[in-house]
Amino acid sequence: MSAAPPAGSGTAEPGTATRSRRTPVTILLCLAAFAVTVDVLTKHLALVELSDREPVRLLGGAVYFSLTHNSGAAWSLGKDYTWIFPLIAIGVLAWIAWMGRTLRSVPWAISLGLVVGGVTGNLIDRIFRAPGWFVGHVVDMISVFDPYGRVFPIFNVADSALVCGVLLAIGLEFTGRQRDGTRLVGDDGKSTGKAADTAGDTADGERREHA
Repeated sequence: MSAAPPAGSGTAEPGTATRSRRTPVTILLCLAAFAVTVDVLTKHLALVELSDREPVRLLGGAVYFSLTHNSGAAWSLGKDYTWIFPLIAIGVLAWIAWMGRTLRSVPWAISLGLVVGGVTGNLIDRIFRAPGWFVGHVVDMISVFDPYGRVFPIFNVADSALVCGVLLAIGLEFTGRQRDGTRLVGDDGKSTGKAADTAGDTADGERREHA
């Protein structure tokens, strides 16, 4: 019978790498599917309830529900080049799929799941909605402080998921958290060295420092 590896030796148990990757990828896919589902449902409700009516005022005017069809980005930027947005979306999804091969971090899985959900939700509109394939207009319905999107752009659930995912990714980068489950830390707490950060995937949540 072979002896167990000594504590702190850094030797992983068989199957640990597979399990550590399976959990983040599952979280990413489930969160993306949830975001897409909520986005599709809210867009359907907006088309049914908000068509041909004035903006619905909520919370004293802090929030409005106002239906619009957007051919471009925020504030209809790039509306004459609608076809380029689905190409960008497909490129982003392909890039995330490629990065998913080394995904070991639960926080990064949440971030990327939100991004995938947001990108996919709007990509569905670009492909399947009028006026045609890959030039469809995105359904937006949420406005903050401004019912007609003159100050703040009107957005949807997919936009919200995408923005939250990107902001979380920026925060993870600034705190030194890596997509492979490692974290850049030093003795003074600053991002200088490399240490394993697999608390979300291991029972005890401990870190292993690399030389």
